[in-house]
This record gives sequence, C-alpha cells and structure tokens, in this order.
Amino acid sequence: LKEMYGLNKICIIDADVHQGDGTASTLSDETSIHTTSFHCSENFPFRKSASDCDVSFESGTTDSEFQPVFESTVLNVLETEKPNLVFYDAGVDMFEGDVLGKMNLSMAGLMKRDLFLLRACAERAVPVACVIGGGYDKDPLSLAERHA
Repeated sequence: LKEMYGLNKICIIDADVHQGDGTASTLSDETSIHTTSFHCSENFPFRKSASDCDVSFESGTTDSEFQPVFESTVLNVLETEKPNLVFYDAGVDMFEGDVLGKMNLSMAGLMKRDLFLLRACAERAVPVACVIGGGYDKDPLSLAERHA
C-alpha cells in the first residue's frame, strides 16, 4: 500500500480491549507506520509488546474516564504523525456487558468513541480503513448490534 499509493505515513489505532501486541511487535522497526493501542491493562496479553503509543486503562473504566484520554491521544497522534491513512480497529469488547472485556463503556460511549475518530480524520482529509474487532457474548444478536 505504501508504495502503490505513495503513503509516507500510516497510523494504526487499535481500540480493542486487548493490547495490539501483534501489530506492535511486527511493526516495531517500521518507522513509516505508527501504532497506537488503547487497552485494558489487566487483560490478555499479560506481557505487552511496546506500541509507539500505549494507553492502558484499569478494569471498570467508564465512558467519562475513557473518552477524554481517547480524544486527546487521537488528536495528538493525528497532529504529530500527519498520516496519509488510518487503520482503525473499533473493538466492541470494551462494552460494559462484555464477558471478557473488563471495561465498562456503554453503547453510547462506543459510538461516541468511533464517531470522534472518524470526524477527526475527516476534518484532516485522512481516509480511514475501519475494522470491527472483539466482542464476547453468548447472545449473537446483542453482539452483532454492538458491531453495527
């Protein structure tokens, strides 16, 4: 992608409750790709790989605790890195009812998080490739609703 489309800076912003350890370790020597991970400090993996920017939250973190940190970090990354493209992992396992997530974001909080990132990128004319991730629930319809 970098060569094909002339991208000199890509940012990966991972908002899944589990730290983006695979991305971090795979791209640790790649200076043209910046990795940011928002995750629960008390969740798998227990040995974290170093992302370019790691933001850990305690178990039970709520919307009001999460959102200001998310917004300031995203704005800082966009302003500092000036990416040509953002890959965004919109993990729903930060949801308050998630079986494995350990965080307490509401449905409204998840939506606010995602809309903030999309608007911040749109205001800077930075395209976003968004993937859904995470989410653990015995009720597949409830889980699908979170991903919608």
